[in-house]
Amino acid sequence: MFIAMNRFQVIRGEEAAFKDVWLSRDSHLDGVPGFVEFHLLRGPEAEDHTLYASHTIWRSKADFEEWTRSEAFRKAHAGAGGNKPLYLGHPRFEGFEVIQTVGAGD
Repeated sequence: MFIAMNRFQVIRGEEAAFKDVWLSRDSHLDGVPGFVEFHLLRGPEAEDHTLYASHTIWRSKADFEEWTRSEAFRKAHAGAGGNKPLYLGHPRFEGFEVIQTVGAGD
């Protein structure tokens, strides 16, 4: 499996607007080969921002990379640049290949 994350430093006071953008958009992930799951995460607050992360689980890194070249990716990210006043700097991408998974019943 492969986990793709983007970290967003959302400007304090813009958290509701940031969440509205994510909760109202169409991710276009339905039916994308290799897509497993998506989470929008809220992290700790700092003096000037609140940390958020998008967390996507893929069957493989190759499936994730294929999605980034797809029409579904372009549709999901259309107009994203118009939301930059909501966060500090650019989102920070981090990709992880899963080495071990432990479930509740393991």
